[in-house]
Amino acid sequence: MSMTQTASPTIDFAALKQRQQATWASGDFSVVGARIVFQAELLVETADLQSGWRVLDVATGSGNAALAAARRGCHVVGLDYVPALLERGRQRASAEQLSVEFLTGDAEDLPFPDASFDAVTSIYGAMFAPNHERAALEMARVCRQGGRIALACWTPGGFIGETFKLFSRFIPPVAGLQPPVRWGEEAHQRKLFGASAASIAVYPRTAIFRFPSAEENVAFFRTWYGPTLKAFEALDASRREALSRELAELARRFDRNRGQGPIAIAADYIETVITRA
Repeated sequence: MSMTQTASPTIDFAALKQRQQATWASGDFSVVGARIVFQAELLVETADLQSGWRVLDVATGSGNAALAAARRGCHVVGLDYVPALLERGRQRASAEQLSVEFLTGDAEDLPFPDASFDAVTSIYGAMFAPNHERAALEMARVCRQGGRIALACWTPGGFIGETFKLFSRFIPPVAGLQPPVRWGEEAHQRKLFGASAASIAVYPRTAIFRFPSAEENVAFFRTWYGPTLKAFEALDASRREALSRELAELARRFDRNRGQGPIAIAADYIETVITRA
C-alpha cells in the first residue's frame, strides 16, 4: 500500500467538504464564472455533444457547461453543492429560455443510476472534489458505454496551478490531500479513468484573464472568488499585504502583454475527452 493510500483514511472527507462548501458559497463564483464562459463553449464542442443527448454537468457552479450543452439541444442536468450558484444557473437558463435541471448534489456521490447519461462534463469543477478517485469513479459510473466524459482542468505549472502553490505557502493544505491541479496532469487522469476508458484524448489549452492591471486582477478574485476571499480572511494584515503583492507579481509573470498596457494573464489548462468503455 502506498503512502498516499495509507494517509487517505485519516482525512475526514465529510468535514472537509462542509468547509469547502462554505468556501465556495462565499463571494459569488458566478461573477468569476462569467469570465470563463468561452472555455465551457469550447469544451462542449471538443466533446462533440449531439443534440438530444442526456448530459450531466458535475460541479456546475452557475451553469456554464450545462448551459453550453443546452444551447446545443441536449437534455441537461447541472449538479453542484452550492444552492446559491444553482439558483443563478436557473436564472441564466430562464433568461435564455433553455431547459436545464439544476440539482443539489455531491460529485463523489452522484444521485443517478448507472449509465444514465450520454455525456458527463465538468469544467474546473470535479477537480476540486477532495477524493479524486471517488469523483472519477462516479462520473464513469453514470456515463453509458460509448458515451463521453469531457473535462477542463487547470495545469500544475500554469498560472492557476502556481497560484494554488502560492496560497499553500500562506495557508498549509490538509495533510495527505491530493492537490486539485493534479487533474491537470494527463498521467493522473489516465490513472483515474484508464480502467473505464476506451480512449482518452488530451488537448492543451490556454485561457486569458484580462484586467486593467495585475492589482485589479487580485482585487477581483479577492472580492468574488471564495477560496481567495477566505484565504485573505484567515491572515493578519501584514500577511494579507504580502499575499496581495505576491499574487500581483505572479500575474505579471504570466502576462502575455509583457507589461505593455492592460494585463492579459495566460492560464494553461487541459481539455480531456474520455470515451467510456
